[in-house]
Amino acid sequence: MAAVRALRVVAGLAAAALAAVLLEHYSLAGSPSPRPQPRAPRRPRPAPGLGASNIFWGLQISDIHLSRFHDPGRAADFEKFCSETIDIVHPALVLATGDLTDAKTKDLLGSRQHEVEWQTYYRILKKTRVMEKTKWLDIKGNHDAFNIPSLESVENYYRKYSAVHRDGSFHYVHSTPFGNYSFISLDATPNPGPKRPYNFFGILDEKRMEELLLLAKESSRSNHSIWFGHFTTSTILSPSPGIRSIMSSATAYLCGHLHTLGGLMPVLHTRHFQGTLELEVGDWKHNRRYRIFAFDHDLFSFADLIFGEWPVVLITNPKSVLYSCAKHEPLERILHSTHIRVLAFSLSSITSVTVKIDGVHLGQAVHLSGPIFTLKWNPRNYSNRTHNIEVIVQDSAGRSKSVHHIFSLQEDIHLRFDPLASFILLTDHCMVARVLFVMTVLIQLSILITFRHRGYLELKGPWFIGEITKGKIGCCFSFGIFVDGHFLQGGVTFIVGILQLAFFNIPLMAYLCWSLLQRCCGHNFRSHLREGKYLKIIPVHLLMLLLYIWQIYSCYFLHMTYGTLAFFFSPLRTWLTLLTPALIYCVWTLNSSKLGTFTVQLKSHLSS
Repeated sequence: MAAVRALRVVAGLAAAALAAVLLEHYSLAGSPSPRPQPRAPRRPRPAPGLGASNIFWGLQISDIHLSRFHDPGRAADFEKFCSETIDIVHPALVLATGDLTDAKTKDLLGSRQHEVEWQTYYRILKKTRVMEKTKWLDIKGNHDAFNIPSLESVENYYRKYSAVHRDGSFHYVHSTPFGNYSFISLDATPNPGPKRPYNFFGILDEKRMEELLLLAKESSRSNHSIWFGHFTTSTILSPSPGIRSIMSSATAYLCGHLHTLGGLMPVLHTRHFQGTLELEVGDWKHNRRYRIFAFDHDLFSFADLIFGEWPVVLITNPKSVLYSCAKHEPLERILHSTHIRVLAFSLSSITSVTVKIDGVHLGQAVHLSGPIFTLKWNPRNYSNRTHNIEVIVQDSAGRSKSVHHIFSLQEDIHLRFDPLASFILLTDHCMVARVLFVMTVLIQLSILITFRHRGYLELKGPWFIGEITKGKIGCCFSFGIFVDGHFLQGGVTFIVGILQLAFFNIPLMAYLCWSLLQRCCGHNFRSHLREGKYLKIIPVHLLMLLLYIWQIYSCYFLHMTYGTLAFFFSPLRTWLTLLTPALIYCVWTLNSSKLGTFTVQLKSHLSS
């Protein structure tokens, strides 16, 4: 009965903790901030046809990670991108969405800003004259903010070597004869910028949210607004009503940061509940990914590409039904269009652009001007259900590229994004980490209650005190970091806490309780080994030894990332590592008389 009562208490505490976190996250109290008003309905014309107007295109590149220590090919290929690719594609603008530099030490454990990496980045921009060929908009990523005490610090090389030369979010308007298009940057890098790994999450405070709301209002008269930033919205901590609500008038949010999860998720695209597309582009660092996007008669389309692969092909009309949104785009223009439209680029001249729909050959698209190819069609022949359009492009050097997507002219047809990609991009991972952290602590508590042990280890105090940013001492807790008069809300801290609990604290607690159980059964360390149950006993000790080695390595990692002070003043890492052998020795050498009461209760329980 006592055990059942204890489990009920733990379950109740878990439910209460979960409810509290959910209430805090969704901020049920208080009135929400005003949202930008949606744009007025668009006209069905002008529709995509034979003209070369009403279209422009741009590029996005992210997570370049120029490094002074590793992979010099990143810089060489990036220079080729800024010269060869830009010269062929002729984009109206380029969005460089963060992590321009790597900012890691040679052993990959520490983090600091290396001016030579920034000089390499700026030298490539100047050498290729890319800022004269196109509008280059670059923003900071979390690596670009590693170990920066303040925005005014001389270590903040972004101000000196970026194309934009200033911190914070901004609004750029691309003006054309057929309308204005707003590009709003989202800077969520922490200030001050702690060392790795504690700035994986972006942070927006009330002041930044108000600034972004003003930028969103400024863009309300534009044909479209595109937001671009480094962090995915799922890795940005923001107060109510949340960053997705502020950007709800945007057609799309273009970002990076997650590096396709090491290749496990090469496509990370989804749609917010408010209608805005969120499109993470793969990294340049390892995968040499980049993106082309276009507005053709106010219809937004894009393609994710691999550097060095030609031809580059983008079908702009009809656009993919998966990425269509009637709230932001005049989709009726597809039905009124007279021509299929394709953008095609290559190192050599394009020789043929073949178009098929549902496997049926429609003909060869005709070169209109620049990279634009068109083919006359009757969209009303495809007014029902979904259809697959395929375009095959060949150039004079024999290179070929085939692209396809599904389109539909019916308003009531919608395709679903990959559920896993939507989970990754739409879930508030900080909230999930908080809930899991609380649940893990409660699991540890339940183990202690089960073994009726009164004293236990908690993660209540500071985890360590050390140099959070260059020259600035701070304290790291589970809920966040205090440094130089600033509080950085916890995100990765909860994940680190979960790992600490799951891979050391809880196993250590279980191991100590198991050792006490052996003592209560009348064994000491030698006698329990002599029983001969090696297959049951030895693995327990070996597992604890491996976890203890992991704990020692975590102390080494802490020393390499946050310095000697953090190493010596870390209750979570160093102190616990030193205390563990003492606790184990105490359990196995404890005087048997002190276990008398519990031994009697145990024997009584086993005999009942």
